[in-house]
Amino acid sequence: MATRSVIATTTVVSSAQPLAVGELAHACGADVAWVVQLVEVGIVRARIEQQDAPPAQWRFGSGDLHRALAARRLERDFGVGLDAAALILDLQQEVRRLKAVLESRGTL
Repeated sequence: MATRSVIATTTVVSSAQPLAVGELAHACGADVAWVVQLVEVGIVRARIEQQDAPPAQWRFGSGDLHRALAARRLERDFGVGLDAAALILDLQQEVRRLKAVLESRGTL
């Protein structure tokens, strides 16, 4: 009987411990240039201290990680470009928001 081992690494993402651009890229199996594109199309929002901070100084929260991973899946599974992924993710977020409003009013 063969024994199989799995090693998993976890990283805590919080406001006190945001992800660096390289960490976000690695978590998505991508490179930093891809993350820069995510910022450019508005899928994720870099937390920066200075207006013209280079990508090496960008930081990202857990919501950004979630959206970046979702964009990666859309690219991989459906061949969607990042502009379309941004639109899809925004529409999904709006649907969730509207459902929450309807549920709070007891109409759903």
